[in-house]
Amino acid sequence: MLTFLLWLILAVLAWPLAVVALLLYPLLWLLALPFRLVGISLQAVLDLVGAVIRLPARLLGAGKRSRG
Repeated sequence: MLTFLLWLILAVLAWPLAVVALLLYPLLWLLALPFRLVGISLQAVLDLVGAVIRLPARLLGAGKRSRG
């Protein structure tokens, strides 16, 4: 919503620039898509490595709290 409001302000102040931004936004989104996918994949790999490292402690019960 904020992006749309900023675009409306830009359209009022400088409409040619707003039209160019409107046309270039999908292209920039497509160019950024591979970087997002790499980031998601890297985050998944790091989460997996962290889970494997913490697995022995979880199996031994280090994460359990005593109930009493």
